[in-house]
Amino acid sequence: MIAVLRQDATQEQIESLCDWFREKGLDVHISRGKYQTIIGLIGDTSRIDTDLLCGLSIVESATRVSEPYKSANRKFHPEDTVVQVSDTVSIGGGHFALIAGPCSVENEEQILTVARAVQRGGAKILRGGAFKPRTSPYDFQGLGEAGIRMLTEAGRATGMPVITEIMSASQLDLFADVDIIQVGARNMQNFDLLKELGRCGKPILIKRGLANTIKELLMSAEYVMSGGCQDVILCERGIRTFETYTRNTLDLSCVAVLRERTHLPVVVDPSHATGASRLVPPMARAAAAAGADGIMIEVHNDPAAALCDGAQALTPDQFAAVAADVQAVRRALKMERDEDR
Repeated sequence: MIAVLRQDATQEQIESLCDWFREKGLDVHISRGKYQTIIGLIGDTSRIDTDLLCGLSIVESATRVSEPYKSANRKFHPEDTVVQVSDTVSIGGGHFALIAGPCSVENEEQILTVARAVQRGGAKILRGGAFKPRTSPYDFQGLGEAGIRMLTEAGRATGMPVITEIMSASQLDLFADVDIIQVGARNMQNFDLLKELGRCGKPILIKRGLANTIKELLMSAEYVMSGGCQDVILCERGIRTFETYTRNTLDLSCVAVLRERTHLPVVVDPSHATGASRLVPPMARAAAAAGADGIMIEVHNDPAAALCDGAQALTPDQFAAVAADVQAVRRALKMERDEDR
Protein backbone atom coordinates (compact mmCIF):
# COMPACT_ATOMS: atom_id res chain seq x y z
CA MET A 1 0.00 0.00 0.00
CA ILE A 2 1.12 3.56 -0.65
CA ALA A 3 -0.14 6.72 1.00
CA VAL A 4 0.38 10.04 -0.77
CA LEU A 5 0.56 12.90 1.72
CA ARG A 6 -0.65 16.45 1.28
CA GLN A 7 1.97 19.11 0.67
CA ASP A 8 1.17 20.91 3.93
CA ALA A 9 1.82 17.81 6.09
CA THR A 10 4.22 18.65 8.90
CA GLN A 11 7.15 16.48 9.94
CA GLU A 12 5.51 15.87 13.30
CA GLN A 13 2.32 14.63 11.59
CA ILE A 14 4.32 12.38 9.27
CA GLU A 15 6.25 10.83 12.15
CA SER A 16 3.05 10.27 14.10
CA LEU A 17 1.44 8.53 11.13
CA CYS A 18 4.52 6.35 10.58
CA ASP A 19 4.53 5.34 14.26
CA TRP A 20 0.89 4.27 13.89
CA PHE A 21 1.78 2.13 10.86
CA ARG A 22 4.63 0.50 12.74
CA GLU A 23 2.32 -0.30 15.64
CA LYS A 24 0.27 -2.22 13.07
CA GLY A 25 3.35 -4.33 12.35
CA LEU A 26 4.18 -2.74 8.99
CA ASP A 27 7.54 -1.70 7.55
CA VAL A 28 7.51 1.96 6.49
CA HIS A 29 9.44 3.46 3.58
CA ILE A 30 9.31 7.22 3.07
CA SER A 31 10.02 8.75 -0.34
CA ARG A 32 10.28 12.55 -0.40
CA GLY A 33 10.00 14.17 -3.81
CA LYS A 34 9.96 17.80 -4.90
CA TYR A 35 6.19 18.10 -4.73
CA GLN A 36 4.92 15.25 -2.57
CA THR A 37 5.83 12.73 0.09
CA ILE A 38 4.90 9.08 -0.36
CA ILE A 39 4.78 6.50 2.41
CA GLY A 40 5.16 2.91 1.27
CA LEU A 41 3.86 0.15 3.53
CA ILE A 42 5.18 -3.41 3.42
CA GLY A 43 3.58 -6.25 5.28
CA ASP A 44 0.03 -7.34 5.98
CA THR A 45 -1.78 -4.16 4.93
CA SER A 46 -5.19 -5.83 5.18
CA ARG A 47 -5.39 -4.46 8.72
CA ILE A 48 -5.35 -0.89 7.32
CA ASP A 49 -8.74 0.58 6.38
CA THR A 50 -8.16 2.53 3.16
CA ASP A 51 -11.20 4.76 3.72
CA LEU A 52 -10.06 5.57 7.24
CA LEU A 53 -6.57 6.36 6.00
CA CYS A 54 -7.88 8.65 3.24
CA GLY A 55 -9.98 10.45 5.83
CA LEU A 56 -6.91 11.68 7.69
CA SER A 57 -6.19 15.37 7.19
CA ILE A 58 -2.62 14.85 5.93
CA VAL A 59 -3.40 12.01 3.47
CA GLU A 60 -4.25 12.91 -0.12
CA SER A 61 -4.79 9.35 -1.38
CA ALA A 62 -4.10 5.71 -0.55
CA THR A 63 -3.69 2.83 -2.99
CA ARG A 64 -3.06 -0.86 -2.57
CA VAL A 65 -0.13 -2.13 -4.64
CA SER A 66 -0.81 -5.45 -6.34
CA GLU A 67 2.74 -6.18 -7.55
CA PRO A 68 4.71 -8.47 -5.20
CA TYR A 69 7.81 -6.27 -5.42
CA LYS A 70 7.31 -3.28 -3.11
CA SER A 71 10.61 -1.56 -2.34
CA ALA A 72 11.72 -1.79 -6.00
CA ASN A 73 8.37 -0.49 -7.24
CA ARG A 74 8.26 2.98 -8.81
CA LYS A 75 4.89 3.53 -7.13
CA PHE A 76 6.72 3.49 -3.80
CA HIS A 77 9.54 5.71 -5.06
CA PRO A 78 8.45 7.83 -8.08
CA GLU A 79 11.81 9.55 -8.53
CA ASP A 80 14.79 7.67 -9.96
CA THR A 81 17.22 6.24 -7.43
CA VAL A 82 20.77 7.53 -7.77
CA VAL A 83 23.34 4.98 -6.62
CA GLN A 84 26.45 6.75 -5.33
CA VAL A 85 29.33 4.43 -6.16
CA SER A 86 32.14 6.74 -5.08
CA ASP A 87 32.73 10.43 -4.43
CA THR A 88 32.86 11.04 -8.19
CA VAL A 89 30.71 8.31 -9.79
CA SER A 90 26.92 7.93 -9.65
CA ILE A 91 24.46 5.79 -11.62
CA GLY A 92 20.80 6.60 -12.21
CA GLY A 93 18.68 9.72 -12.19
CA GLY A 94 20.44 11.14 -15.24
CA HIS A 95 23.89 9.98 -14.13
CA PHE A 96 25.41 7.63 -16.72
CA ALA A 97 28.42 5.36 -16.30
CA LEU A 98 30.46 3.26 -18.69
CA ILE A 99 31.76 0.13 -16.99
CA ALA A 100 34.66 -1.60 -18.72
CA GLY A 101 37.44 -4.09 -18.21
CA PRO A 102 38.41 -7.69 -18.93
CA CYS A 103 36.12 -10.65 -18.44
CA SER A 104 38.74 -12.09 -16.12
CA VAL A 105 41.69 -10.73 -14.19
CA GLU A 106 44.70 -12.67 -15.50
CA ASN A 107 47.72 -10.96 -13.97
CA GLU A 108 48.77 -7.61 -12.50
CA GLU A 109 50.19 -6.22 -15.75
CA GLN A 110 47.09 -7.14 -17.77
CA ILE A 111 44.50 -5.61 -15.42
CA LEU A 112 46.50 -2.42 -14.88
CA THR A 113 47.10 -2.00 -18.63
CA VAL A 114 43.42 -2.45 -19.39
CA ALA A 115 42.37 -0.20 -16.50
CA ARG A 116 44.47 2.69 -17.76
CA ALA A 117 43.27 2.15 -21.32
CA VAL A 118 39.55 2.08 -20.53
CA GLN A 119 39.90 5.11 -18.28
CA ARG A 120 41.40 7.05 -21.19
CA GLY A 121 38.56 5.77 -23.36
CA GLY A 122 35.85 7.12 -21.06
CA ALA A 123 35.10 4.37 -18.52
CA LYS A 124 34.09 5.44 -15.03
CA ILE A 125 34.04 2.01 -13.35
CA LEU A 126 36.52 -0.86 -13.76
CA ARG A 127 35.17 -4.39 -14.13
CA GLY A 128 37.10 -7.64 -13.89
CA GLY A 129 36.24 -11.20 -12.90
CA ALA A 130 38.07 -12.84 -10.01
CA PHE A 131 35.67 -15.75 -9.57
CA LYS A 132 34.43 -17.06 -12.91
CA PRO A 133 31.40 -19.37 -13.16
CA ARG A 134 32.09 -21.47 -16.24
CA THR A 135 29.93 -24.04 -17.97
CA SER A 136 32.85 -26.45 -18.17
CA PRO A 137 34.80 -27.41 -15.02
CA TYR A 138 37.95 -27.52 -17.16
CA ASP A 139 37.80 -23.85 -18.21
CA PHE A 140 39.69 -21.08 -16.43
CA GLN A 141 37.85 -20.35 -13.17
CA GLY A 142 39.55 -17.09 -12.24
CA LEU A 143 42.29 -16.17 -9.77
CA GLY A 144 39.98 -15.83 -6.78
CA GLU A 145 41.30 -13.79 -3.86
CA ALA A 146 44.46 -12.84 -5.78
CA GLY A 147 42.29 -11.58 -8.64
CA ILE A 148 40.32 -9.31 -6.29
CA ARG A 149 43.56 -7.90 -4.91
CA MET A 150 44.89 -7.16 -8.41
CA LEU A 151 41.59 -5.57 -9.44
CA THR A 152 41.34 -3.30 -6.41
CA GLU A 153 44.98 -2.27 -6.78
CA ALA A 154 44.33 -1.32 -10.43
CA GLY A 155 41.28 0.61 -9.28
CA ARG A 156 43.30 2.56 -6.75
CA ALA A 157 46.05 3.22 -9.29
CA THR A 158 43.57 4.77 -11.72
CA GLY A 159 41.14 6.27 -9.20
CA MET A 160 38.26 4.17 -10.54
CA PRO A 161 35.76 2.24 -8.40
CA VAL A 162 35.66 -1.48 -9.19
CA ILE A 163 33.00 -4.14 -9.69
CA THR A 164 33.42 -7.90 -9.61
CA GLU A 165 31.21 -10.95 -9.26
CA ILE A 166 30.57 -12.91 -6.07
CA MET A 167 29.76 -16.61 -6.20
CA SER A 168 28.90 -17.41 -2.59
CA ALA A 169 28.08 -15.62 0.66
CA SER A 170 31.15 -17.35 2.14
CA GLN A 171 33.33 -15.10 -0.06
CA LEU A 172 31.87 -11.85 1.28
CA ASP A 173 34.85 -11.01 3.52
CA LEU A 174 37.08 -10.92 0.42
CA PHE A 175 34.97 -8.09 -1.06
CA ALA A 176 35.76 -5.47 1.61
CA ASP A 177 37.57 -3.21 -0.90
CA VAL A 178 35.21 -3.86 -3.82
CA ASP A 179 32.93 -0.89 -4.59
CA ILE A 180 30.06 -2.75 -6.33
CA ILE A 181 29.32 -6.44 -5.84
CA GLN A 182 27.95 -8.16 -8.92
CA VAL A 183 25.46 -11.02 -8.78
CA GLY A 184 25.83 -13.03 -11.97
CA ALA A 185 23.04 -14.45 -14.11
CA ARG A 186 23.46 -17.92 -12.64
CA ASN A 187 23.06 -16.58 -9.10
CA MET A 188 20.15 -14.21 -9.73
CA GLN A 189 17.87 -16.51 -7.75
CA ASN A 190 20.38 -17.60 -5.14
CA PHE A 191 18.13 -16.21 -2.42
CA ASP A 192 20.41 -16.98 0.51
CA LEU A 193 23.16 -14.99 -1.21
CA LEU A 194 20.77 -12.11 -1.97
CA LYS A 195 19.70 -11.94 1.67
CA GLU A 196 23.31 -11.71 2.83
CA LEU A 197 24.11 -9.02 0.26
CA GLY A 198 21.15 -6.99 1.53
CA ARG A 199 23.04 -6.60 4.80
CA CYS A 200 26.53 -5.92 3.41
CA GLY A 201 26.21 -2.14 2.99
CA LYS A 202 27.55 -1.99 -0.57
CA PRO A 203 25.86 -1.26 -3.93
CA ILE A 204 24.72 -4.49 -5.60
CA LEU A 205 24.40 -5.07 -9.35
CA ILE A 206 22.11 -7.96 -10.30
CA LYS A 207 22.28 -9.51 -13.75
CA ARG A 208 19.11 -10.95 -15.23
CA GLY A 209 19.16 -14.74 -15.41
CA LEU A 210 19.44 -16.62 -18.69
CA ALA A 211 15.76 -17.57 -18.69
CA ASN A 212 14.23 -15.23 -16.15
CA THR A 213 11.40 -12.76 -16.56
CA ILE A 214 11.55 -9.06 -15.76
CA LYS A 215 9.28 -9.67 -12.78
CA GLU A 216 11.66 -12.30 -11.43
CA LEU A 217 14.57 -9.86 -11.78
CA LEU A 218 12.62 -7.29 -9.78
CA MET A 219 11.85 -9.88 -7.12
CA SER A 220 15.57 -10.63 -6.82
CA ALA A 221 16.16 -6.92 -6.26
CA GLU A 222 13.41 -7.02 -3.64
CA TYR A 223 15.31 -9.71 -1.73
CA VAL A 224 18.36 -7.43 -1.48
CA MET A 225 16.32 -4.34 -0.64
CA SER A 226 14.31 -6.13 2.04
CA GLY A 227 17.63 -6.76 3.81
CA GLY A 228 18.28 -3.02 4.05
CA CYS A 229 20.32 -2.26 0.92
CA GLN A 230 18.56 0.28 -1.30
CA ASP A 231 21.51 0.75 -3.70
CA VAL A 232 20.61 -1.89 -6.26
CA ILE A 233 21.45 -1.75 -9.98
CA LEU A 234 19.71 -4.01 -12.50
CA CYS A 235 21.55 -5.39 -15.52
CA GLU A 236 20.15 -6.78 -18.77
CA ARG A 237 22.71 -9.19 -20.27
CA GLY A 238 20.64 -11.19 -22.74
CA ILE A 239 18.31 -14.14 -22.30
CA ARG A 240 18.29 -17.66 -23.71
CA THR A 241 16.07 -18.07 -26.78
CA PHE A 242 16.03 -20.38 -29.80
CA GLU A 243 18.26 -17.95 -31.74
CA THR A 244 21.76 -19.32 -32.48
CA TYR A 245 23.46 -16.46 -34.34
CA THR A 246 24.12 -14.66 -31.04
CA ARG A 247 25.24 -16.04 -27.71
CA ASN A 248 22.02 -14.77 -26.10
CA THR A 249 19.19 -12.47 -27.20
CA LEU A 250 19.62 -8.93 -25.91
CA ASP A 251 16.20 -7.80 -24.69
CA LEU A 252 16.41 -4.02 -24.96
CA SER A 253 12.66 -3.73 -24.39
CA CYS A 254 13.59 -4.74 -20.84
CA VAL A 255 15.15 -1.30 -20.35
CA ALA A 256 11.96 0.53 -21.25
CA VAL A 257 9.78 -1.79 -19.15
CA LEU A 258 12.06 -1.47 -16.12
CA ARG A 259 12.09 2.31 -16.41
CA GLU A 260 8.30 2.17 -16.09
CA ARG A 261 8.18 -0.36 -13.28
CA THR A 262 11.08 0.53 -11.02
CA HIS A 263 13.10 3.49 -9.79
CA LEU A 264 16.33 1.46 -9.79
CA PRO A 265 19.11 2.18 -12.34
CA VAL A 266 19.32 -0.12 -15.37
CA VAL A 267 22.61 -1.15 -17.00
CA VAL A 268 23.05 -3.13 -20.25
CA ASP A 269 25.83 -5.65 -20.98
CA PRO A 270 26.06 -6.12 -24.79
CA SER A 271 29.22 -8.23 -24.51
CA HIS A 272 27.67 -11.23 -22.75
CA ALA A 273 24.45 -10.76 -24.70
CA THR A 274 25.93 -11.07 -28.17
CA GLY A 275 29.12 -13.05 -27.57
CA ALA A 276 30.78 -11.35 -30.55
CA SER A 277 32.90 -8.21 -30.47
CA ARG A 278 31.59 -6.96 -33.84
CA LEU A 279 28.05 -6.83 -32.41
CA VAL A 280 28.94 -4.93 -29.25
CA PRO A 281 29.17 -1.41 -30.79
CA PRO A 282 25.70 -1.35 -32.41
CA MET A 283 24.09 -2.89 -29.32
CA ALA A 284 25.85 -0.42 -27.04
CA ARG A 285 24.52 2.47 -29.12
CA ALA A 286 21.05 0.92 -29.07
CA ALA A 287 21.21 0.51 -25.29
CA ALA A 288 22.04 4.19 -24.88
CA ALA A 289 19.14 5.10 -27.16
CA ALA A 290 16.81 2.86 -25.12
CA GLY A 291 17.58 4.89 -22.00
CA ALA A 292 20.08 2.71 -20.11
CA ASP A 293 21.77 4.32 -17.10
CA GLY A 294 25.03 2.57 -17.90
CA ILE A 295 26.70 0.11 -20.25
CA MET A 296 29.09 -2.68 -19.26
CA ILE A 297 31.62 -3.70 -21.90
CA GLU A 298 34.40 -6.28 -21.88
CA VAL A 299 37.79 -4.93 -22.96
CA HIS A 300 41.08 -6.80 -23.27
CA ASN A 301 44.49 -5.57 -24.39
CA ASP A 302 44.94 -8.78 -26.43
CA PRO A 303 41.54 -10.46 -27.01
CA ALA A 304 43.03 -13.33 -29.04
CA ALA A 305 45.09 -14.38 -26.02
CA ALA A 306 42.37 -13.85 -23.39
CA LEU A 307 41.83 -16.71 -20.95
CA CYS A 308 38.08 -16.09 -20.93
CA ASP A 309 35.55 -14.86 -23.55
CA GLY A 310 38.09 -13.27 -25.89
CA ALA A 311 35.64 -13.44 -28.81
CA GLN A 312 33.39 -10.81 -27.24
CA ALA A 313 36.09 -8.48 -25.91
CA LEU A 314 36.91 -5.15 -27.55
CA THR A 315 40.39 -3.74 -27.86
CA PRO A 316 41.04 -0.46 -26.01
CA ASP A 317 40.85 1.50 -29.30
CA GLN A 318 37.55 -0.15 -30.20
CA PHE A 319 36.19 0.65 -26.75
CA ALA A 320 37.18 4.32 -27.06
CA ALA A 321 35.29 4.53 -30.35
CA VAL A 322 32.19 2.90 -28.84
CA ALA A 323 32.34 5.19 -25.81
CA ALA A 324 32.39 8.23 -28.11
CA ASP A 325 29.42 6.87 -30.08
CA VAL A 326 27.43 6.19 -26.92
CA GLN A 327 28.00 9.70 -25.62
CA ALA A 328 26.99 11.11 -29.02
CA VAL A 329 23.71 9.16 -28.85
CA ARG A 330 23.04 10.49 -25.36
CA ARG A 331 23.77 14.08 -26.43
CA ALA A 332 21.42 13.72 -29.39
CA LEU A 333 18.64 12.43 -27.14
CA LYS A 334 19.17 15.28 -24.69
CA MET A 335 18.99 17.84 -27.49
CA GLU A 336 15.76 16.28 -28.72
CA ARG A 337 14.22 16.38 -25.24
CA ASP A 338 15.30 19.99 -24.79
CA GLU A 339 13.71 20.94 -28.12
CA ASP A 340 10.45 19.22 -27.12
CA ARG A 341 10.29 21.42 -24.04
